[in-house]
Amino acid sequence: MKKMEILTNGLVKENPVLRLVIGTCPTLAVTTAVSNGIGMGIAATFVLICSNIVISALRKIIPDKVHIPAFITIIAGFVTIVQMVVKAYAPALDSALGVYLPLIVVNCIILGRAEMFACKNTVLDSALDGVGMGLGFTLTLVVMSAIREVLGAGSFLGIQIISTPMAILASPPGGFFVFGVLIACAVALDKKMGKKVETDPEKMGCAGCMNAAACQAAEGGDEA
Repeated sequence: MKKMEILTNGLVKENPVLRLVIGTCPTLAVTTAVSNGIGMGIAATFVLICSNIVISALRKIIPDKVHIPAFITIIAGFVTIVQMVVKAYAPALDSALGVYLPLIVVNCIILGRAEMFACKNTVLDSALDGVGMGLGFTLTLVVMSAIREVLGAGSFLGIQIISTPMAILASPPGGFFVFGVLIACAVALDKKMGKKVETDPEKMGCAGCMNAAACQAAEGGDEA
């Protein structure tokens, strides 16, 4: 796979939120304000890039039987660093993101890329994958939070610009509506760019998800 293709896959073709439909919980929860979306996107991108690099570098050392616990431990280390920095320098953001900041540890995007890409590819390719997926996640958060803040709260980055906003868009139902609209736009854009949209039921849902192996391995560990 070419380096540029790896870097750009996460923007539209394999956008983690709009095409792979993972990481939806923080996406819906924190996108009530643009500042929250930017903060969560930067935090997740940092963890994604760093964890991908470390996991790729250690991929031949970590035994297959314990790679999921090892991945989570590595990811948790970088999340702890992010938490400490945010608490020290952006306490307002830390308060706004709440529990979703430490929950980056179990974010499906990060764990999924570790399992499906970083542990099978070189350090450089894994770093590029982390950058691309992180940018795609951040872009989605910013666009979604901008729509919800401007139309739902009538402001942008705290500056009031609309006197009569549609408050429902700032509520959970409004979040699901905006999320659905953005997914439809991403599918239409992907189709326009020449990629055939998957319609085979056997390849949709968990059966067609590129992160299915990671989920199954985690479930197997829980049962044990």
